[in-house]
Amino acid sequence: MSREYTLQRAPSATAINIDYASELNAQQLAAVTASPGPLLVIAGAGSGKTRTLTYRVAYLLENGIDPRNILLLTFTNKAARQMLDRVANLLPVDASGLWGGTFHSIGNRMLRRHGSALGYSSGFTIMDREDQKDLINTVVAAAGINPKEIRFPKGDVLAEIFSFVINTETPIDALLAEKFPYFLPLLEQIKDVHARYERKKKSTNSMDFDDLLEKTLRMLKEHEEIAAFYRRQFQFILVDEYQDTNKIQADFIDTLASEHRNVMVVGDDAQSIYSWRGANFKNILAFPQRYPDAQVFKIEMNYRSVPDILRVANAAIAANVQQFRKQLSATRPTNSVKPAVVGLNDGSEQAQFVAQRILELRDEGVDLNEIAVLYRAHYHAIELQLELSRRGIPYVITSGVRFFEQAHVKDVTAFVRFIANPRDEVAFKRMVKLLPGIGGKSADNLWRAWESKLGEHGEVTSWSERLLAMAVSAKSKKSWEQLAHTLDEIAPGGQPNPPSEMITSIVEAVYDDYAKANFINYELRREDLNQLAAFSRQFKDVHEFLSQLALISNIDAEPALDQTADNEAVNLSSVHQAKGLEYHTVFVIWLTDGMFPSTRSLDTRDAIEEERRLFYVAITRARDELYLTYPHMRLNAGYGDMFQRPSRFLKEIPTQLVEDWQVRRR
Repeated sequence: MSREYTLQRAPSATAINIDYASELNAQQLAAVTASPGPLLVIAGAGSGKTRTLTYRVAYLLENGIDPRNILLLTFTNKAARQMLDRVANLLPVDASGLWGGTFHSIGNRMLRRHGSALGYSSGFTIMDREDQKDLINTVVAAAGINPKEIRFPKGDVLAEIFSFVINTETPIDALLAEKFPYFLPLLEQIKDVHARYERKKKSTNSMDFDDLLEKTLRMLKEHEEIAAFYRRQFQFILVDEYQDTNKIQADFIDTLASEHRNVMVVGDDAQSIYSWRGANFKNILAFPQRYPDAQVFKIEMNYRSVPDILRVANAAIAANVQQFRKQLSATRPTNSVKPAVVGLNDGSEQAQFVAQRILELRDEGVDLNEIAVLYRAHYHAIELQLELSRRGIPYVITSGVRFFEQAHVKDVTAFVRFIANPRDEVAFKRMVKLLPGIGGKSADNLWRAWESKLGEHGEVTSWSERLLAMAVSAKSKKSWEQLAHTLDEIAPGGQPNPPSEMITSIVEAVYDDYAKANFINYELRREDLNQLAAFSRQFKDVHEFLSQLALISNIDAEPALDQTADNEAVNLSSVHQAKGLEYHTVFVIWLTDGMFPSTRSLDTRDAIEEERRLFYVAITRARDELYLTYPHMRLNAGYGDMFQRPSRFLKEIPTQLVEDWQVRRR
């Protein structure tokens, strides 16, 4: 017979009196001071979501809740630390016992304590993605899969597939059919590798990142005594960015809150934009169904943007059927600059407009750091990167890599460089190392063999004649022959075809299979390469095309403008990367159907609604000025210029809310 005994928290020697009514607006105050029970807080963009969560933690502590009984779940450890630091500044109490961090870090703490219930010792290894890839490759080799016969997905691609299976709780066959249909013929082998991989992790006392969620939830569901322990400990659960949770994370929260049901989730359904990486929009939408007695609070007072921008944002999201309807209202005065909709002739003119307006803004006193150009996909910024480089305007890519410096773009341009200059050793080696069975040493040997066959001037009239005379391994023979015939096709008699035709042939004949097996985001990279081919249509000569690519790098290496601040630069970013950030001025470019929204999203309502939420996120990054641009024409590889329809999202914004800019050339 056991007895439960509750230790009461000793009263603080220091009186704590936060004046919540003066610190918070009415909507924030209602959420912060709500009675216990399930709480859903819909916090609009720029409405002080973090402030609301921070004050809720302080309110619980001030009302006698022991820090050890609070669990704060965030999507970055930095966010959790910042909130707890703010709580410490508000209250003179020791809150070190509070558990705060990411879902994965909390799962790790639980598994270190109780993982033996699943057969893991407390000293288990957490593999990073590189370790995971290596272990999967070991498993593939042990499974007897022969890469000579089939183009089997590489370890990091398999790791991504297995991650989707766990985070979306989707069977492998259904996942392949939806996201990786080109791997369906290998379904049984992939299933076998997955099973072997799970066994290998267990035998080596190792976990990958996804295990920290999946194994924790399994432990709680299979071992009631462990679940009961944590349900008693965590009497109040607070969750940040709830719209970004996946199925496992939502189940984890529900499992811990199943008895006391004191769970506050904070998020914005209108900013749910990560379904492609497993986030489940239905978690936030269906919260009131899972918790029928939930109190729902809306925080709609925006502290970021001028009213003119907020009116556009409200109109932009209005057409979504699946949403908690809200109306952002401004705390700032109106602006003299109305949000602009700007139609341009083509992508090149769009780039010229953005670059010129950036220089004007800089002359008006706006720092380049306070200007962002946002787009739906990375390749949308090709012309803009070139134009900014030509004008000496410094820029940074928030997602990290400039378009022409990405691996797949450099891979394909290596073929073009080699055709243009058969003495280009770097291009030759990069090209041949893409083929099965050719590594660094083999590439060195092949280069020496190739170099010995070149004449004094390095001229080539028959690529296949020379390449097929060279010795390669049996594993590489078939792909080597394909390479030889492809080079003959793109440069018959040694004379290069136009760059666009060359790139299209290289991708279709050689690179596509490589990309499928080696890149987790194959479809996005294929879009990049299609756009590279389209971009190159403006160059008839291969040397001119390659010179322009080199020009970008060389200009970027020079000092740009007379910078008034160290590292001052315009921000170029996909909308996904920009979430959570804000700028004085935002340009959203390529607002045409098929680009934003993307072609792949046009088939279903759910996909279109996520694209509309993405557009809403882009708009709400702007504080003072907003420019929405769309080109009438688009270069397209193999099809000539294509007429573009303005994005359907632009048509949903009442004309009186925006100013139509007519751009003319001098």
